[in-house]
Amino acid sequence: MTMVYVILVLYMLRGWFRISYFNKGTIGRTSVSVLIAARNEEDNIARTLDCIILQEFPKELLEIIVVDDHSTDNTAAIVASYASKGVTLLKLNEGDKLNSYKKLAISRAIEQASGEIIVTTDADCRMGTRWLDTVVSYFEKTGAYMVSSPVVYNEEKSYFERLQTLEFLYLIGLGAAGIGNKRPTTCNGANLAYRRDLFYEMGGFNGIDNLASGDDELFLHKVAEKYAEKIEFCKSKEAIVYTDAKATLSSFISQRRRWASKSTKYRDKRVVWLGISIWLFNLSLIVGLVQFITDLPNINVLFLVAFGLKVVVELAFIYPLSSLVNRHALLVNLFPLSFIHAAYLVYIGVAGNVGKYDWKGRKVN
Repeated sequence: MTMVYVILVLYMLRGWFRISYFNKGTIGRTSVSVLIAARNEEDNIARTLDCIILQEFPKELLEIIVVDDHSTDNTAAIVASYASKGVTLLKLNEGDKLNSYKKLAISRAIEQASGEIIVTTDADCRMGTRWLDTVVSYFEKTGAYMVSSPVVYNEEKSYFERLQTLEFLYLIGLGAAGIGNKRPTTCNGANLAYRRDLFYEMGGFNGIDNLASGDDELFLHKVAEKYAEKIEFCKSKEAIVYTDAKATLSSFISQRRRWASKSTKYRDKRVVWLGISIWLFNLSLIVGLVQFITDLPNINVLFLVAFGLKVVVELAFIYPLSSLVNRHALLVNLFPLSFIHAAYLVYIGVAGNVGKYDWKGRKVN
């Protein structure tokens, strides 16, 4: 299992290096609709909207639509106050009867959108002023149908959040590497863009609309079935979207259970087997660690070699990722994170596909 994992990570590293860094040229000239689904985000939404409004992008080509998902705080009122700055507010009024409000929110927004390119982000994100222009220019240069771009945690307030930043960077790298290998596996809806016509050609979220999660990955898989060669990753510092790590362990577990819940719904079974292989490797590490601890007089060389290879190959993979986001200092946390990561993956792999979890104050499947 160790050798399988090493080969998989090296294969992903190959995919990362197959993507060229993007240095944009002229300002993009394609119309864009930026969509945000927001629920109880009164503490964050204003900062996100300010970042989008300040984009160095032609105002006549930019449309901003926020869909309020039954917020019980002042989210809708705050968004409404931006109407004079070109922000459109839509409100869901579906009651408590759905499992996938976010997909519905995005679908409703796309129905109202006029931009040729749809860009989705979240209500708690920050961007540099060249973010949108970089993503649009990348579309125009590559002729892509769908573009995934980097999402990075920052402004950490604790060691727990710094660990999350490093682990999340690894996940974003895996998504980019899959695209680089022309085997798209994952992306993040906080920084995802696609052509509006493509959304309708794929039938929108039909077939995946029963799951609370998956507006990003599962839609990516639908597109990849037909247009894998037209999916790109924008490797550029200016294309990065920044967001926050989870402050508490319970909120972190809930988030990762939500992400894991869609894994059994992947249409491409190669992706499923990839996940199973990684899960089995981490399970074997946990078993090896237990044996190592309970049998100290006889040091388990196989376990030490397996864990050592895991750390080395993960360092090789994550080092260039940390270069992209200028966070090399995070790498000192890789050794303890490798232990923690193995245990949490084993747990999440099971918990994410069993029972319900909390999401924005709702219990969903």
